[in-house]
Amino acid sequence: MEVSSVTTKTAANTNESLASLAGMYRDELVNHILPFWLNHSKDEQNGGYFTCLDRYGNVYDTDKFMWLQGRGVWCFSYMYNNVEQKQEWLEMALHGANFMEKYGRDQEGNWYFSLTAEGKPLVQPYNIFSDCFATMAFASLDKASPNDRYKQLAVDTFENILRRRHNWKGIYNKAVPGTRSLKNFSLPMILCNLSLEMEHVIGKERVDSFIPEVIHEVMDVFYQPQLGLILENVNEDGSFADCFEGRVLNPGHAIEAMWFIMDLGKRMNDEALIRKACNIMLDTLEYGWDKEYEGIFYFMDVQGHPTQQLEWDQKLWWVHVEALVALAKGYALTGDERCSQWFLKVHEYTWNHFKDKEYDEWFGYLNRRGEVLLDLKGGKWKGCFHIPRSLYQVWKTLDGLKS
Repeated sequence: MEVSSVTTKTAANTNESLASLAGMYRDELVNHILPFWLNHSKDEQNGGYFTCLDRYGNVYDTDKFMWLQGRGVWCFSYMYNNVEQKQEWLEMALHGANFMEKYGRDQEGNWYFSLTAEGKPLVQPYNIFSDCFATMAFASLDKASPNDRYKQLAVDTFENILRRRHNWKGIYNKAVPGTRSLKNFSLPMILCNLSLEMEHVIGKERVDSFIPEVIHEVMDVFYQPQLGLILENVNEDGSFADCFEGRVLNPGHAIEAMWFIMDLGKRMNDEALIRKACNIMLDTLEYGWDKEYEGIFYFMDVQGHPTQQLEWDQKLWWVHVEALVALAKGYALTGDERCSQWFLKVHEYTWNHFKDKEYDEWFGYLNRRGEVLLDLKGGKWKGCFHIPRSLYQVWKTLDGLKS
């Protein structure tokens, strides 16, 4: 048998092996994750969603965090648009959107960080990610239930993000200007994905003009070739900052961003960009993998110094499910066997440690050894977003491998 035919057969076997897992991801999404949020998070009295839910779905705190409200609206409208037009999913999205419209913004149009259950402002709009996910929410909802009001909310918020992006904390910024001005990776990363979510609202031409800028920020400014890694913070000129903030690596952020970049590369038919993103993702995963206990570290110092974040060695749900998306897409787009090997390794760790074997939804926080640290299913930071989005993306990507 010729080498080329052996290679072809190996690739076919890998495709078949990975594709066989597609149904597992779909089933978990449709039958175990979305029903959990449908059954437990809706606030029937005040509107919006409760996100602080214990292992069984009981509400343990009633504060409402606007970025999680937006994520919930996006999730249910997205699933309605892309999986099945279930009326209960659309009604769930509209339920959250009505609450957001009524209470979510200040007079300048900035989205608060958190509200009381009744909708009274609790924490000022210091966090632009409330705005990012409000934009995603109303853009997606406009696809599910077309409405000029939703379009306008999405556009107004998107434009506000662009106006604020170079100093997005504004008056809430604690840093003294001019001493150590750092750029943060989170917003350019999200804009890679957000621009595509907005395409049907702002048009392909606007998105196409925006894409090169965000790719440059991610791949040329925050990516440090000498390290082979993407940093969370760099100096204004893109150079390395030797301080706590400048040395920090968040493997999950970098890996998640690389599947956004791969999506952009696919859109642009740019194989070199896809390959570069895939290699950075694999390098980050190799660097961030806990060789002793397995799993991906939350934070690391690229010079090996103690981290500022005391939770640095925890294993978090979103980091692992986003890695699964990146690895699935990396394999589908490049055929790189390293992606398939890593996918199976991360898949096994994730499903064995984060999935609750007795009740719906997954645990979010493990200690370094992979033991459940908090048995909550939702809170201030974990809501209806990373797991359903990732399950959907992996399902569709693996399904596409079927011959």
